[in-house]
Amino acid sequence: MAFKGTNSEAGSTELNFIGKGTVIEGHIRTDSSIRIDGKIKGSLSCKNTLTIGESGEIEGDIDASNAIVGGKIKGKVTIKEKLVLEARSSLVGELKAKKLIIDEGAIFDGVSDMGISQAEKIAPVEAASGK
Repeated sequence: MAFKGTNSEAGSTELNFIGKGTVIEGHIRTDSSIRIDGKIKGSLSCKNTLTIGESGEIEGDIDASNAIVGGKIKGKVTIKEKLVLEARSSLVGELKAKKLIIDEGAIFDGVSDMGISQAEKIAPVEAASGK
């Protein structure tokens, strides 16, 4: 189900829903935002905001601009801007995000890359050593 608003220059304002009790296997791709309250086994690509409700689960790769997670994720997650892990959420796997917010009670088990370029990683070390 999708609700459509007015289109803006930034892209579609359409909001898609995957309801509780729904299971999807395969690849989902959307240019707009999506909310998951059901279960997805497969990959998900979202050019806007991904919201995973408390009953939502994704097992697979995720690529999104922003994400708010209240449910469970198992897989490789790439977020271009900001990821919020809410209090009852869990993420098991690889994470790459520019910004990460983890609320108290959230579970994160895996490795993370906060999007710092290799040059930015080296520069502070060289400055400290006087090179």
